[in-house]
This record gives sequence, C-alpha cells and structure tokens, in this order.
Amino acid sequence: MALDKNGIAQRIAQEIQDGFYVNLGIGIPTLVANYIPENIAVEFQSENGILGMGPFPVAGQEDADLINAGKQTITSLPGASFFDSAMSFGMIRGKHVDLTILGAMEVSEKGDIANWKIPGKMVKGMGGAMDLVASAENIIVAMMHTNRQGDSKLLPKCSLPLTGVACVKKIVTELAVLEIQPEGFLLCERAPGVSVAQIKAATAGKLIIPEEVPEMRV
Repeated sequence: MALDKNGIAQRIAQEIQDGFYVNLGIGIPTLVANYIPENIAVEFQSENGILGMGPFPVAGQEDADLINAGKQTITSLPGASFFDSAMSFGMIRGKHVDLTILGAMEVSEKGDIANWKIPGKMVKGMGGAMDLVASAENIIVAMMHTNRQGDSKLLPKCSLPLTGVACVKKIVTELAVLEIQPEGFLLCERAPGVSVAQIKAATAGKLIIPEEVPEMRV
C-alpha cells in the first residue's frame, strides 16, 4: 500500500538527527515538523525569517501573523527567533543548515532537481529554491513518484527548467526511498505492501535494484 503525504513526511523525519538545523521547503516537507521524536532537539528554519518552527497549530489556535515560507500558519517553539530575509539567506548561503528537505516536480538519475517552474504557467517567482540547492550539502526530496497523469517524475533527464544540478542525495516518495548513485537511482526501501515491480514500472530513470529491498518503517 502506497504512503500518503503524511507517511512520506514520517519517513523523512527518521533522517533527522539530534541537534540538526533543518530547512523545510513548501509542500510535503512542511509536514515533517509534525513527526519529530520528543527525545531529539531540532531547529527548523524557514527562509522567510524563522528559526525554531514547531508543528502545525491545532484548529482554532492559528496565529495569522506566524507563517512559514508557504504562507501556512505554524507554531514556534520556546526560544524561537525571527529575523529578516538577509539574515535568513545568510544562514542558507553560509552553509549553516545541516539538512534541506524540498519538494520537486522532477528529479533526474544524476541528482538534478526541477522544482520551481512549468513553462507557460504563471509563477510568483523561484523563492529561495536556487539558494537552497546551491548551498545545501544534504538535500532530501519529498515528492510523489508520478504526476497526476501517471507519468514518472524520476527521470533519466529533467524536462523542466532546472533548479540545481547533481545536488539531490535522497528521495522519499509514496512508493520508495531512493539514493542517488553514479549509476542511477538506488532502491533502498519500499513502502509497506509495495512491490519492486511497481516501483520499477513507475521509475523512468535507471533503477538499481539490490537483491533484498526492505520495507520502510513508518
């Protein structure tokens, strides 16, 4: 059975280590803050100028002035700080973020990412995407394995305008966990109840399949 978006976020939360500074991109990545174990301390950074984001607020306790980069209402943890964009991007460009979690429209087998524009469609701008992929040394992509038409988003080569080249390290989808290797997408884990054949059919890029592929624990 394939994961939903919350399941993807739960699996990615397992990649976060105690003491990490983590940037969460727009979309599925914002859900990761809801699944951090209580026994570890993590500082979530949002590019609009927050360090110390917490999980989403419960209904009725939203603060319209407290939002993330995707304009969703959030909570702040004790000791959180607020600052301008110049300082926020100074943190990002200065490589002070241990892990960056981004959404994507396409990822290539070489680790290229396209996540900011579809030609012919209006966009507000690239936001901080270019800075994040250019500066981050550890990028995990959270996305669906295929688009709404059923076409693979894990490709030999991205067809959309690139955000970054050879920068993605790991991908978590509703079907699998994959790592970027020189030879292609290495299949590390499969979602509970999902077969290797399903993952292979949904992956357009080169898929490296080990003899044993364990199920994810979520």
